[in-house]
Amino acid sequence: MRALLSTRVGGPDTLELLDTPEPMPGAGQVAVSVHACGMNFPDTLVIEDRYQLRPPRPFSPGSELAGVVKAVGEGVSFPKVGDRISASLPFGAMAEVVLAPADRCSVIPDAMPFDQAAAFQVTYGTVYYALCNRAGIKAGETLLVLGAGGGIGLAAVELGKALGARVIACASSPEKLDMARELGADAVIQYPSDAQGADQGRAFTEQIRQACGDGGVDVVVDPVGGAYAQPALRSLAWEGRYLVIGFAAGIPSIPLNLTLLKGCSIIGVFWGAHMARSPKKGAEDMRALLALYSQGRIRPRVSARYPLAEGGEAIRQLASRSVWGKIVVDVVPAEVT
Repeated sequence: MRALLSTRVGGPDTLELLDTPEPMPGAGQVAVSVHACGMNFPDTLVIEDRYQLRPPRPFSPGSELAGVVKAVGEGVSFPKVGDRISASLPFGAMAEVVLAPADRCSVIPDAMPFDQAAAFQVTYGTVYYALCNRAGIKAGETLLVLGAGGGIGLAAVELGKALGARVIACASSPEKLDMARELGADAVIQYPSDAQGADQGRAFTEQIRQACGDGGVDVVVDPVGGAYAQPALRSLAWEGRYLVIGFAAGIPSIPLNLTLLKGCSIIGVFWGAHMARSPKKGAEDMRALLALYSQGRIRPRVSARYPLAEGGEAIRQLASRSVWGKIVVDVVPAEVT
């Protein structure tokens, strides 16, 4: 089989498309014929050894996939051979055949295209876990979404609306904000391209306060970090919850006196660790998300698709932060999906 492999530390140019032995499933595993692989920001980091997980080389990037179960290992009764599934992995999804733990697989609806399924599990799973399990968001609360043009951000806008929240979406361009509006955002803010200065930070906080009114923000979803974090934290209402999901703009420094003054909580969201520790709860969450998908209330937005041989370019585009929605790598050619 073919796999796109990281054989040495470096950027997308270091990835190599190589022939490798096809893996056979062990106990509790399934072998999946991969049709599509969804790209996520950690894929840009793991190949450069800048992620908290450092797999031994050679390895394939990619942490979510969709395809068809080809074989099952000992003790696996679900899913079955021939089932259309999505799955999440720590890494390894950019290959024609991938081994996945059976309890990390979800059978997808027949009407769900493989590209949408490959863009679904990590993004929506992370946001659902953040909003429901970590923040306990309630209908009528105000949700602020940073990075609202990316995969996590757009999923947060959609799920926030589906859960009854009032959603304020922040992004770096009018085009990304237009997409957030289409998904139901109640208000949008184009944040400054450079929020490093104190004046720019205060201006961003004031924009948020004007958008949400007197009560302040109840929950913040932040996959961005950097200079945008502190202004967003300052906009929180009393006992607000700040969800830390990622650091696309860098790891911020937060003055902890703000948490005392606002009685607020800064909450880490590590969905991969949650899935590893609580696979039954993760499977329950995925069933709830697939029900919302079947009802037409959430729908992954795929902005670009690349063949497996160009998976490095897909990672490069993701790292540029210029794309909206999700990028997908087609492992099986589109005409047979």
